[in-house]
Amino acid sequence: MARHLITSALPYINGIKHLGNMVGSMLPADVYSRYLRQRGHDVLYICATDEHGTPAELAAKEQGLPVAEFCAQAHDTQKAIYDGFALAFDYFGRSSSPENRDITQHFARKLNENGFIEERAIRQVYSPVDGRFLPDRYVEGTCPHCGYDKARGDQCENCTRVLDPTDLIDPRSAISGSTDLEVRETKHLFLLQSKLQHEVEAWVSRHEADWPQLASSIARKWLTEGLHDRAITRDLDWGVPVPADTWPELAAEGKVFYVWFDAPIEYIGATKEWADQDPENRDWKSWWYEADDTVRYTEFMAKDNVPFHTVMFPATELGVREPWKKVDYVKAFNWLTYYGGKFSTSQKRGVFTDQALDILPADYWRYFLIANAPESDDSSFTWEHFTATVNKDLADTLGNFVNRVLSFSRKRFGDDVPAGGEPGEAEARLGEEIARLLAEYESQMEALQFRKAAAALRALWSAGNSYLEEKAPWLEIKTDKDGAALTLRTAMNLIHLYSVVSEPFIPASAATMRAAFTLADDTAAWVTEAEAKSLTSVPAGTPFTVPPVLFAKLTDEDLETYKERFGGSPE
Repeated sequence: MARHLITSALPYINGIKHLGNMVGSMLPADVYSRYLRQRGHDVLYICATDEHGTPAELAAKEQGLPVAEFCAQAHDTQKAIYDGFALAFDYFGRSSSPENRDITQHFARKLNENGFIEERAIRQVYSPVDGRFLPDRYVEGTCPHCGYDKARGDQCENCTRVLDPTDLIDPRSAISGSTDLEVRETKHLFLLQSKLQHEVEAWVSRHEADWPQLASSIARKWLTEGLHDRAITRDLDWGVPVPADTWPELAAEGKVFYVWFDAPIEYIGATKEWADQDPENRDWKSWWYEADDTVRYTEFMAKDNVPFHTVMFPATELGVREPWKKVDYVKAFNWLTYYGGKFSTSQKRGVFTDQALDILPADYWRYFLIANAPESDDSSFTWEHFTATVNKDLADTLGNFVNRVLSFSRKRFGDDVPAGGEPGEAEARLGEEIARLLAEYESQMEALQFRKAAAALRALWSAGNSYLEEKAPWLEIKTDKDGAALTLRTAMNLIHLYSVVSEPFIPASAATMRAAFTLADDTAAWVTEAEAKSLTSVPAGTPFTVPPVLFAKLTDEDLETYKERFGGSPE
């Protein structure tokens, strides 16, 4: 089986992430990782908190904490939430780790040796009130492209255009709010991306046909506009320091690397963090170095992160002139909106991941978000849509099927799976349909088409309900007890099948379904076509229990409560 390296965009350290962040990177990466593991592949799913840069310093300052202490606490807080969502990272690291520092500095030295880094004197915004140069995110103002008045000096959150602080209209300090800003000269390191333009173009050309149109179009747009040399150091107190053995003057001035230079390198750094926990059994370099023929690398991210991962980081890797693994497939997502408006961490608009888990178990959110993932276009979160999806798909289609089959069988046949007669025409038709739908589900998962995969999974659940309605064991038992027993045994085998194939989407509920049956040796990782057709994995005589209700239906009162708490519109 193939070796699959999977990374999702690193969640930034300042603040709890919203549902848009979850569905735009970490959750689909987890669903795909779980699926691949079940199919027998060797999978390494790596993520980390992105801890350097201006927002970390500002957030720490706001809380009155040293930035290192703030980041350590925030990392643990975020990790606890992701555990609550059942994100099965193989390792969840920190970009402030010694491993990332060492590898980032190694990359910088190699780029410098190869002529792709240049020291330049530039004019940068300085705040006399704050007594310091202001890195890009320390400067706020109006975007010159779209007029958004809360744009940052590195990128406009509204139109996603990359900016420099001096581009902003009416700039102000993000620290003090002072508009008394000057432009002074300072020295920084520049990555000479212009010298790597043709190499990046050639690399993108070899891969873009396989990528989603969203990812390839963003990469091509950047390349068409031309790659510009970019400053990769900042005047900050927190970050990967410029190595003194290569740039002693800048190191003495306390320069650190730009967060967008070191953050993608943290994918490698976090893998080394993982390996360093068990160095005798884990080889981090086998996943990243000279691994083009042995590893398939898939990245998951929202569209605002795509340029950095399809152009800037590949340029860095190419310029190092070492055989580091580059991404094979970029799964890019559009925005999940909140009633048509943007979720916003900075403006606290929308549902945040800690709040979501406070309201309902993770599986409710996992299923809804993946079933409505913003793949081909933006998708909108509304409480009305969320409630309807939970009630129809989870409570009625799956949960009700499980509950009524097990409850009715226990009532009429006791605590063991009933035997009944031999399968007939209805069971044969059902087996063929289940095998067909399972193949469709597998096909869509392999293609990373998550909405279509969710639709196929939902169709698998619906097939069980259709079979139950056709056979109607509550009527059948009056005239054909063995026939009703067969129907229930077949339905119980469907429940077990659902427990296996639903695990990537709803792992906790899948485990509950599976635990309902006391099988002596239940090691099934997946369901074969033959098993789907025969539906005999749970034999007659198997003890079973009736689990608690899998999914509670949400009421009109629940809906109104959610809307009152979070608002029924983005305003």
